[in-house]
Amino acid sequence: MSQAPPPPGWYPDPAGSPGTRWWDGQSWTGHVQQAPAGPSLYDQPVLLVNQKTKLVELTNEYAVLDGEGRQIGAVVQVGQSGVQKAVRLLSSLDQFLTHRLEVRDARGPVLVLTRPAKLVKSRVVVERPDGQPIGEIVQAGVFGRIRFDLVAGGQLVGAIQAENWRAWDFAITDAAGTEVARITKKWEGLARTMFTTADRYVVLVHYRLPEPLASMVIASALTVDTALKQDERGFN
Repeated sequence: MSQAPPPPGWYPDPAGSPGTRWWDGQSWTGHVQQAPAGPSLYDQPVLLVNQKTKLVELTNEYAVLDGEGRQIGAVVQVGQSGVQKAVRLLSSLDQFLTHRLEVRDARGPVLVLTRPAKLVKSRVVVERPDGQPIGEIVQAGVFGRIRFDLVAGGQLVGAIQAENWRAWDFAITDAAGTEVARITKKWEGLARTMFTTADRYVVLVHYRLPEPLASMVIASALTVDTALKQDERGFN
């Protein structure tokens, strides 16, 4: 007695591609679905940021890991001119220059952040890789506890707030003031001692967030020390 064919659905491609192919119940069709390239930053409840370099270096590039310590992304500075590199090498005036960062995961760039040249307050423009605007991270004050507003479409969608003027712990809230994520060095998870130095921190995302808040949280959390130029005192 012959076995009945499997029901319609997506199955491993018999042609050997890394994706799946649609079986219509009788035969294989031409519809192929590519396998995901890798984990998305947007799906992680824990992100470990291993920032090996800072603004005093000539180029910023650092790794983003998941809660198990596997690298799933990176933040890379792009578009620096020779003049900018020279300024960074010879002085600390680079903090007043424009900086452009790409947030990447296994699929490639997912966000582009531009911090225009500043005098006092920082502002970061958040875009898709194709140039589609998402929002801005805007410094709300200069003195006291650091606070940045997350603005999209001219509306406040959230904020990033330092716990106090000296601490390196930040609460990220939605427009209603509810905490949706946290940036901290106090995490009891993987290799706790790995994340005790100034160039490493942990991002805890409490639940899957809607857009544009999800992108704004990732943008602010992954670049808080570079694009927003935190120093060891908590100042900008």
